[in-house]
Amino acid sequence: MSAWREERNRRSRERLLRALPAGFPPLVLAHALSRPFVPPTPRRAVESYWRQHPLRADRLARALAARTGAPPAWIWRLAPGGKAGLAASFRSPPTPYREEAYARGPGFCCICGQEVFRQGWHRPLVAGEARNRNARWHAACVAAWRFWCDPATFDQALKRRQARRCVETGTRLLKGAEVDHRVPLHEVWRDHREVGWPKLLDFWGVPNLGVVNRGAHRAKCAAEARARAERRQRAMSPGLEAADPTA
Repeated sequence: MSAWREERNRRSRERLLRALPAGFPPLVLAHALSRPFVPPTPRRAVESYWRQHPLRADRLARALAARTGAPPAWIWRLAPGGKAGLAASFRSPPTPYREEAYARGPGFCCICGQEVFRQGWHRPLVAGEARNRNARWHAACVAAWRFWCDPATFDQALKRRQARRCVETGTRLLKGAEVDHRVPLHEVWRDHREVGWPKLLDFWGVPNLGVVNRGAHRAKCAAEARARAERRQRAMSPGLEAADPTA
């Protein structure tokens, strides 16, 4: 370790410990003090923890959303340009509490709808603590959102979860392995739109993600493309499906 980094970490450690609030999660503190560059504030320590544990953040965000449930009468809709907080594409996870009509206001997370506390934590650090009315995201939900929107960035975490085995073939993952949605997102929009929220989030989270070798991924994509083409052909020729005994 260079003298510069050692001195920098010493100052950051002192600043972090001086600002540490009562009830700060010990697991997060241990993580922060073990980093090559120690985060200097409790907030940055929490952010660093969840950034390094995206699969854990995904599970927590979906569990918090399940605790909240969907707003009454909410349905998954899209809007060009993301107007009124609606997603512009079916590739974006459905998040009702980001929509203007269902936003719960300051101090509530716009992803899961639960209260946000100090340092973006998802529960009070001390008994009787009020929610942070300046916050609209949990630190865990920030990490989960990034994971849902760009899972390929977190391929190493998914590879470790799979013991570095391809989910399609069971063989060892090669260098060019790619992250894949087991159920493609266009099929989620077409066939599973009526699944209740937050169960819909499973299609963007760990339950629907896997790392596959490039060859297996291409074969899977080709099979999906053929199935879409056949479906379009049947839709254009209504009599074809009736004549096909395998349909």
